[in-house]
Amino acid sequence: MGHPRKALDPVIHAPVRFSIVAALAAVDEADFKTLAETIELSDSALSKQLTTLKDAGYVALRKTFVGRFPRTYVALTPAGRKAWEHHLQALREIAGGL
Repeated sequence: MGHPRKALDPVIHAPVRFSIVAALAAVDEADFKTLAETIELSDSALSKQLTTLKDAGYVALRKTFVGRFPRTYVALTPAGRKAWEHHLQALREIAGGL
């Protein structure tokens, strides 16, 4: 396969998306607002990055209502979790000089 950098996922590797996926990897799902606050990102910026991750098949969005108020939840898909693990493995191999 060559150098481990070739295994890095360009969708996940971007710093903001890396932060989003890292936060989502730690939970089953996250409320949009909580996720935005956790990674210190505006709603519009988070929405844009989630679209990229959704288009790659890495996240799923679930929209519900709490009373009359809409609420969006975000979760990694199985493909997203697998991509995250492969990306982390590539980083470990690079860092370890393997």
